[in-house]
Amino acid sequence: MTPTTYISTYLGNRFYPLEPRIDKVEIEDIAHGLAFQCRFNGQTCDFYSVAQHSLIVVDLVPDELKLAALLHDAAEAYLGDLVKPLKALVPAFSTIEDGVTQLIAKAFRVDFSNYAQIKRGDLIALATEKRDLMPYSTEDWDYLDGIAPLPEIIRPMSPMAAKQAFLDRYTALTGVRVSPALRFGG
Repeated sequence: MTPTTYISTYLGNRFYPLEPRIDKVEIEDIAHGLAFQCRFNGQTCDFYSVAQHSLIVVDLVPDELKLAALLHDAAEAYLGDLVKPLKALVPAFSTIEDGVTQLIAKAFRVDFSNYAQIKRGDLIALATEKRDLMPYSTEDWDYLDGIAPLPEIIRPMSPMAAKQAFLDRYTALTGVRVSPALRFGG
């Protein structure tokens, strides 16, 4: 028997992490995967998804970068949200992540080359998340030096609400309406 070399997505597509390739890149697979992943390896006071994080970043960039900002962490829908200290210990992971990001960029015709403004929005979101969702993490994070959190307090969304908000934002940015797949049992 040969080992399974792919990961099944929500919609039944296959992601092959060792190649990397995806049968079909679907926005709903991305929205679903990000909505059901908790940031910070789940070490938050409430469930807070990567999808909701992406929605915050979208609001912090100019219009021409909003779709790229929405999809800036889309590879995590396939790979998971590996925390920064572990990512540094596993350099091959970044290579795989870059390959998946390129697949997503091609599928959605987004350009991640102007990443500085997206990264700044990402750091502002991170500073806000640290303040609102990690109250016991009182140490300074050096990569947040000079980054002020947003004045608004983050109110974590449920996974299904975050998924729908992500899909709604995608529709608003692209004009492409997404009809979510019917859920079993709900």
